[in-house]
Amino acid sequence: MKKANFRAKGRQLSGVLQEGMLIDFAGEAHHPEDVQWLLPVNPGKVIALALNYNDHAAELNLTQPNDPALFWKPNTSLLPHKGSVIYPRGAKFMHYEVELAAIIGRNARRVKAKDAYDYIGGYTIANDLVVRDFVINTFRPPIRGKGWDTFGPLGPYYVTADEIADPDNLSLYAYVNDELRQEGTTADMIFKIPELIEYISRFMTLEAGDVIMTGTPKGISHVHPGDVMRLQVEGLGELINDILMETEDAEPITGEEDKEKVIQVPL
Repeated sequence: MKKANFRAKGRQLSGVLQEGMLIDFAGEAHHPEDVQWLLPVNPGKVIALALNYNDHAAELNLTQPNDPALFWKPNTSLLPHKGSVIYPRGAKFMHYEVELAAIIGRNARRVKAKDAYDYIGGYTIANDLVVRDFVINTFRPPIRGKGWDTFGPLGPYYVTADEIADPDNLSLYAYVNDELRQEGTTADMIFKIPELIEYISRFMTLEAGDVIMTGTPKGISHVHPGDVMRLQVEGLGELINDILMETEDAEPITGEEDKEKVIQVPL
C-alpha cells in the first residue's frame, strides 16, 4: 500500500494511491497533480548514515568506518515531495544523495538483526542534501553541511513493508533536469537495514514513525538554483524537488571546514 498525506480543497487529508489517484478515507479521489504534498510521516527523529557504500566513500577519498557512521538529520530539514530546496548563499558545492529510508513501525529496543524486519512499518525515498564545503573533517558530525532547512526531502509515499519483497536489492536513481546523475542498488550497502536496527536499538529506543536514512552510492554532482532533482527508488515512486536561491537578505556563508590533525594519545 502506498499511503500519502496531502492538502486538497483546503483540507489536510490522508489517503492511498489507487490506479493513479489519491483516494482519501472518505473515498474521494484526488489527482496527484492537484494536491499539495505533505510529509509521508512525521518522525520523532531521523537518523542518517554516512559512507554506507564503498564506492561513495571512494569517490570522496574517505575511509569506510568499521561501525555505522550515524548522524542526526534535523526535523526542521524535512521537506515533502514537490517542496522547494533552498540553496544557501555562498555555498560552493551542494549536492543530492538518493537514499532508501526505512520507517520504524513499532518501538524497538535491543532488537536482533534476525527480528528487525518485524519492526519496519515501511519505506520512503530520501534526499540527503549537503553543502560539501562543511563535510571535510570526518571526526565532526556533518550537522552544518547536512542540517540546513529543506535539506531532507522525504516522500512521496509511505510504502508499507509488505509491498517491498527485498529492500536489500532495490535500484536507486537520481536525475537532475532529467539527466541521470546517480545510479546504484541497495544490494551494495555495507550495513544492511537489519544490522542498522540492531546496532542503533542497542543503545537507543527507535519509536514508531522514526526514520533511518541508509546512505547513498557514488554519483554525486553539484546542483544549482533552478535545477530540478528527481529521485527514484524501485517500488517507491519518485521524489521531485526544485532548488531556489536563498533570499538576498541572507548573509552568505563563507569558509570551509578544516581537516583536524590526528593526535596520537598514549593508552
